[in-house]
Order: sequence, then C-alpha cells, then structure tokens
Amino acid sequence: MSTVEHLDRGPLARDELAARVARDIPPGSFVNLGIGQPTMVADHLPAASGVVLHTENGMLGMGPAAHGDEIDPDLINAGKFPVTELPGASYFHHADSFAMMRGGHLDVCVLGAFQVSGRGDLANWHTGAPDAIPAVGGAMDLATGAKQVFVMMTLFAKDGTPKLVPECTYPLTGLACVSRLYTDRAVFHIGPEGVTVAETYGTSVAELASRLEVPLRTLDATEGTNRRAS
Repeated sequence: MSTVEHLDRGPLARDELAARVARDIPPGSFVNLGIGQPTMVADHLPAASGVVLHTENGMLGMGPAAHGDEIDPDLINAGKFPVTELPGASYFHHADSFAMMRGGHLDVCVLGAFQVSGRGDLANWHTGAPDAIPAVGGAMDLATGAKQVFVMMTLFAKDGTPKLVPECTYPLTGLACVSRLYTDRAVFHIGPEGVTVAETYGTSVAELASRLEVPLRTLDATEGTNRRAS
C-alpha cells in the first residue's frame, strides 16, 4: 500500500467525506456516530455491511436520516435529528447506553473535533473561549471506551490555521485516542510512529508538510513501512 495523491480534484465535500469514512468501517462493526458531521456517515453505509449503529440516547440499530413521511418526532439521534430504524432495532435506558460506551462494546466511534494532535490527542468539547458553550456530551466516554476512534473535520480553520497540531491548545477530551483522522484535504493514520498520510485530495503531501507543523510520513509500497515526507 502506498500514499495516494488525488491531484486532479478539489478537497472533499462534506457528503464525500462521510462516504469516505463509511468505506473504512469494518463490516459487522458496532459504531457510534457523534453529533454533527459524523451523523452523515449513516447515509453511506451499505445495507449488506452488517454495521450496527448505536446512539447514546438509547438506540441500537439506527438507520439513515429520516425525511418526509419517514419522520417520527419520537425517533431521533443524540443530536435531536430524526432518524430511521432498521429491522431488529432496540431501545434502552440512557444509563445502559453509556455502559455500552464505557464498557468497550463499541468497535468504532466517529467524532467531530476542534483539534487533533500528532499523538492522537482529541479536543472536541470546548474552545476555551469565555463565551463558548461547552458541549462534552458522551465524547469522553466514547474516546476512551471505543476500540477505534475516527475523527471527521476540516483540516484548516476558517482563518487558515491547522487543526492537526503538535499539541492541542483547547481543553482535551481524550489522550492518544484518535486512530484515524478524516479531513477534506487528506486521510491520516495516527499511531505510536506518528502521523501517516494515507490519501490526499486536491493537494500533495509536500504541500501539506509545508502547512502543518506535525511531521508527516507516507506509506511505502515496496517495503511496507513508512517514510518521512519531505
């Protein structure tokens, strides 16, 4: 496997990013989708994948977003958006839902973020600004309880500053918990060896290396190892 640079197109749109994340979720996994962009992943999971979606407000077997006549005001996800249910769906107490999250019963969770560090530290509940409203929800439980943590976010903030950083400056949600980072510009694998670029969209690894302060590595097809990006 080698790093793939998609230079013939622009950055991923939000729907394309959700589809890219869905592609990497192993068949048969139990998965929690965080509030915001991650909920879009549900719309891109093939019916035959066997992926079972969990929502922290007490449902297992959640389907894609509900539209039109499908909308049931009593059937919502943790973000209060209407969703559908799949055959075999079940409902349970909020405390039981959190026990699933904390007990290591989820294979993957997909979360949004304000920042991710090169070690996989996650900051996604508060910017630290005096007027910001903190919204931790179940993020800390998911970050420590899920077997794999995938993060979806834009790679750069509106002012152009990177959100993949050497050290998080916002209050932390979890330490060294993020294993995959999916952004509009690139997909990154994060582990003890550092940050590895798996794919890029509308940019090159060299361009990313010039804009990010985090050392980047690329996948080496011939030796099956990582090489540091120049």
